[in-house]
Parts: sequence; C-alpha cells; structure tokens
Amino acid sequence: MSNLGKKRLDTAVAIATYAIGSGTASAVPTPGVEIPKQLLVTASDILMYTNIWKIYFEEDLSKKELLEILAQLGLVTIGATGTAYVVTKASTAILKEITNWTGPLGWGVTAAIAGSLSGLFGLAWGLYCDNLYSQRQSKSA
Repeated sequence: MSNLGKKRLDTAVAIATYAIGSGTASAVPTPGVEIPKQLLVTASDILMYTNIWKIYFEEDLSKKELLEILAQLGLVTIGATGTAYVVTKASTAILKEITNWTGPLGWGVTAAIAGSLSGLFGLAWGLYCDNLYSQRQSKSA
C-alpha cells in the first residue's frame, strides 16, 4: 500500500471512530444537559481534525494553527462552515432534548444524526488535508 493510501485508510478509520463516539455520546439520554454535551462532542471533533492533520503531515496542530488554516481557506468559508457547524450542533441538542422522551428509538435516531454530522465534517477536513498533502508532494517531486 502506498504512503498516501495508508494515510487515507488511517484517516477513514479515525473519522469512523470519532463519528461512532459522537453518535454514542449523543445517544445517552441526559435531559436538560444536551448543550454542554454538544460542547464535549465539539471538542471531540476538534481532536479529530488535529488527528487527521497529524496523519497527513506528521506534525501536531494546535488550536491556533487550526484557526490560521481555516482563515487561509477564506473568511466566507469560515463563516459559512462555522455557522453551519453551530446550527447543526444546536439542532442536534434540541432534537436530543425532544427525543429523550421517545425512548430508545428516538435515541437511535439522534445517535445516527450526530454520528453522521461528525463524519461529514471529518470527511470534508480529510479531503482538504488529502488535497493539501497531494499538492505539497507534487511540488517537492
């Protein structure tokens, strides 16, 4: 397997792991405590982003560097992505509050939604890192 192929596989495993973790954490019923739980899931997502960066570039990425990279992508992208991210997390928290009353079926739906959202954001970041890595490799060759 090529070096790039291994990085892609490791990234896919990391995204799946974090998505399953987010889904599992969101499934646990905690009436009235959903917003703080979503903040913890957000922290987990940030760890996923830094882990994916480390897979591709073999260097640690601090929160400051993450913000600088996002700034390089353009403020419009940051605004749109940030707004979408906050809206999805808030929507998930509200949905979770409602589904706490519906029992296991509702919990499963919330877990699927939360895991899918984390997975989609991880996939977008992974594609960005993959593209950047490929560009850097072609320049150095």
